[in-house]
Amino acid sequence: MSNGSELILKTSSNLPALVGNNSLVSYMEQIKKFPVLSEEQEKKLVTDFQEKGDIVAAQILVTSHLRLAAKIAFAYRHYGLPLADIISEANIGLMQAVKKFDLSKKVRLATYAMWWIKAAINDYILRSWSLVKIGTRAAQKKLFYNLSRIKARLGVYENKELEPETVKKIAKELVVSEDEVKEMNRRLSGDKSLNVAVSDDDEDEQIDFLVDKSQNIEENLARRQEASYKAKVLQSCMEKLSEREQYIIKNRMLTDSPVTLEELGAKFNVSRERIRQIEKSAFDKLKSLVWVAIKAKK
Repeated sequence: MSNGSELILKTSSNLPALVGNNSLVSYMEQIKKFPVLSEEQEKKLVTDFQEKGDIVAAQILVTSHLRLAAKIAFAYRHYGLPLADIISEANIGLMQAVKKFDLSKKVRLATYAMWWIKAAINDYILRSWSLVKIGTRAAQKKLFYNLSRIKARLGVYENKELEPETVKKIAKELVVSEDEVKEMNRRLSGDKSLNVAVSDDDEDEQIDFLVDKSQNIEENLARRQEASYKAKVLQSCMEKLSEREQYIIKNRMLTDSPVTLEELGAKFNVSRERIRQIEKSAFDKLKSLVWVAIKAKK
């Protein structure tokens, strides 16, 4: 059977074009044209792909579920990242689901694919949001994705220091320390792109968050010094990457208006998937360099 990379590369090249948010309407219209598969059709295609390595069968499985991937991607549109890229990452997760799926799971492909799609999007958001702002352990990821929603449920809609009782409740629910809750709250409060829905069932936002300006002089000075130090470390580590890697990182992760994978692919005359691979490799390399530098400082 063809490996996962071959499936992704071949399938990606046959997907409708998605270059920037301006083409989203066209993209949505195109993916509506792909037929929904019956259970029997799905089983046959899965069998053909698994037993015969039929890439065409895999492509049909992917294209028939593009609407599902787009629907899930839209739920993440408040994270301040290009929706076109979120959809692209959702499609990557969908392709991985097709590669891993087998009929013994006793569920339809759509049910199985939802987990892979969400995992791919979450990983992309976590990589893109910041190089050094947040940790990567499971509890911190859970805190990152759920803090704003829990605050809304508790009736906390303003970006300010949390009351001790509120901090305690959140820390207990997410099984993290109170200090981690307070630190993550400060970080999320400073990034307006991370507004999220008030509840799982309501996509409306209660309020546009405002940055709290009540910190005292000592806190502000400490923050500026920490930011200056991290900026120097980041710049030093960036210089150890290749020029292409630096360009991709700067235009994907260190800008308020990230360039899409398609646009970078056109610039370097490679596929969107190749840019995604370079981005991930460069990010992993940079993250390792940053943490080594910070650890050495300590």
